[in-house]
Amino acid sequence: MAKTKSAYFCQSCGFETAKWLGKCPSCNQWNTFVEEVIEKGNSHVPTWKSPSGTQRLSKPSKVEDIQSATEERTSTGDLELDRVLGGGLIAGSVILIGGEPGIGKSTLMLQLALNVVGKKVLYISGEESEQQIKMRAERITTQPKADCFILTETSTQNIFKQIEQLESEIVIVDSIQTLHSAHIESTPGSVSQVRECTAELLRFAKETNTPVFLIGHITKDGAIAGPKILEHMVDTVLQFEGDRHHIYRILRSIKNRFGAAAELGIYAMQSSGLREVSNPSEILLSQRDEELSGITIGATLEGARPMLIETQALVSVAAYGTPQRSATGFDTKRMNMLLAVLEKRCGFRLSAKDVFLNIAGGIKVEDPAIDLAIMAAIISSHEDIFISSKICFAAEVGLSGEIRAVNRIEQRISEAEKLGFEKIFISNYNLKGLNKDKFKIQIVTVSKIEEVFSLLFG
Repeated sequence: MAKTKSAYFCQSCGFETAKWLGKCPSCNQWNTFVEEVIEKGNSHVPTWKSPSGTQRLSKPSKVEDIQSATEERTSTGDLELDRVLGGGLIAGSVILIGGEPGIGKSTLMLQLALNVVGKKVLYISGEESEQQIKMRAERITTQPKADCFILTETSTQNIFKQIEQLESEIVIVDSIQTLHSAHIESTPGSVSQVRECTAELLRFAKETNTPVFLIGHITKDGAIAGPKILEHMVDTVLQFEGDRHHIYRILRSIKNRFGAAAELGIYAMQSSGLREVSNPSEILLSQRDEELSGITIGATLEGARPMLIETQALVSVAAYGTPQRSATGFDTKRMNMLLAVLEKRCGFRLSAKDVFLNIAGGIKVEDPAIDLAIMAAIISSHEDIFISSKICFAAEVGLSGEIRAVNRIEQRISEAEKLGFEKIFISNYNLKGLNKDKFKIQIVTVSKIEEVFSLLFG
């Protein structure tokens, strides 16, 4: 008989302690400890056993003796998801996808299950019935390309029995918070249950080389629910973002052991499911009938993908005495820094003005290469003079007003040329190694912010 022991777990970070505490010493949150009964003893065995029934013994190896091999990737049938994963699925990888309720996580995973070519996929749902999943499948596809099997189950013991009988090649779990293991006596969704179920699925994935997708809920703060160790255990963490009032969704890579952690995938939510957006500029650039002040175009990079985004600024007289500073999709502190540069180096009196900034398309941009586009939009709104929609910008601005170089400038210029822009402003320091003759677009090089404004506004 196993010895039963109770412990207290922080519901925010998963910190374990033998007694109740008011404040968590790990994450400093108050009143987050909950008592959970854990069963420990010699009778506790892993839920998943390797097919041979024997444990794998590892031995240390010298670095030069280890054979390097190229990881084989399997296409998911979704170009955007393949890009975010780094080129496709790796055998034995565990991928965690988080996002708000109703954003489209289950739809994305069901599309994957139905569209991956030549694979036997098991879709495990602990939240919906088979009939509900069937209704969604009929809506998003007419002819499944994969052998897709649906299992409505929450017990990990039964799940592994079905996986073994079916010999699944891809496993999708919706969601990890609904599963429960018989070896843990706490309720499904608790810290200990989420951690144990994930550990069992991780062992299964690594020992059988089967890719596993886990859908995870998020908290009100936007973090994935459960202990933080959950994100450390898995190989890849993806965040599915977007506004339910808009049709566009963004799949962002937060952690990826098999690829870049800065990639971005864009989808459009339609009645027939999620449509891949191969050209993001179609949603990031608005179609205007007339030229308006306060709008400029900046060339940015998300991972390996160049994008042209629209920055919108509004400068008005502060009506309530204290000027307001508000930015959507951009760091407010960096915007305040750029405003200080404009006031100090260029003489624009913005200290008594309200300044509002918006990045069109609902995305968040951290690339400093859009600094120049933002400053040009602010002055365009301040002077009420429009900037031509055929001009774009790709440069960082320093505190002394100098125009700094940005990386991978050729990709940014090529994207601007492809989209029909006639002129692009870049830094003088980007000219080193740049062949201007191979571009048809006019490349304007500047070194100071004052030069930009004299060229734009005279």
